[in-house]
Amino acid sequence: MIGLRDEQARLQATFLPDAGMLCSSLRHGGEELLAQNRGVEAYVERGKTMGIPLLYPWANRLAGFGYEVAGHQVAVPHDPARVALDSNGLPIHGVIGGRMGWDLVDVPDDRADSSLTARLSWSAARTELFEVFPFRHDLRYEARLQDGGLRIEVTVHACGDDAVPVAFGFHPYLAPPGPPRERWRVQLPPMRGLRLDERQIPAGAGEQLPAQDFELGERQFDDGFDEVREHARFSVHAGERRLALEFVEGYRYAQVYAPRDSRCICFEPMTAPANALRSGDGLRVLAPGERCRAAFAVHCE
Repeated sequence: MIGLRDEQARLQATFLPDAGMLCSSLRHGGEELLAQNRGVEAYVERGKTMGIPLLYPWANRLAGFGYEVAGHQVAVPHDPARVALDSNGLPIHGVIGGRMGWDLVDVPDDRADSSLTARLSWSAARTELFEVFPFRHDLRYEARLQDGGLRIEVTVHACGDDAVPVAFGFHPYLAPPGPPRERWRVQLPPMRGLRLDERQIPAGAGEQLPAQDFELGERQFDDGFDEVREHARFSVHAGERRLALEFVEGYRYAQVYAPRDSRCICFEPMTAPANALRSGDGLRVLAPGERCRAAFAVHCE
């Protein structure tokens, strides 16, 4: 467990390198801002999400257990200890975080440290990862408390002979303290909705949507979007506290998730839409030697 602190901003963040670099806690003035759901153990063992998990190598669902991309035909293992399933039995959110241990590059060594850097080498040497996503590459994860918030940046480097598809995302489970969810004020940026089938798989473009500002009330969401602009902001205002999630760079797709029976809301930054490894829609493939970077920030206002 690694802790970051920004005393001036009264921010603290906790990360678990051995559990997929899960950000398990983000506190402002001692108050927890992230949903804890069923806790770290359920996340590590069964992929039950909490905090801010990295969803890798794909975010959200695949429409089946196989995909073909960049010259590889892949059969995703039917192994619930490695890949979680959604309510329809579809593989969701890539490899379970407890199977993705990272190596720290810059290790915080005192209570004042506000940043960390970690690295993961994805290769045939790590069979349980490579069977799910057989593309040689390196990952770099950087987290920093700055400007009154938390910034997380991931860089993918196609360091071998393989082209590498990029389809990951994050699931920031925001849970501002204070009023009940029905009284939260939600703001969404202009973007385009995606039509989803009964399995929550994208089935084409929907309507262009203007910026929105509304009270959450009894509404619930599990909706996909594209055409998200760089530096777009999603926010939830609860009482005197506002949490804003900024898509800094590299994320043109989003999922908004707000179940009626849970006190959280998630603005999910995605590098590709759900099911992109199977459909190819919106999927970027890095050439050998190429790099790409994606970053988002949670602002505490």
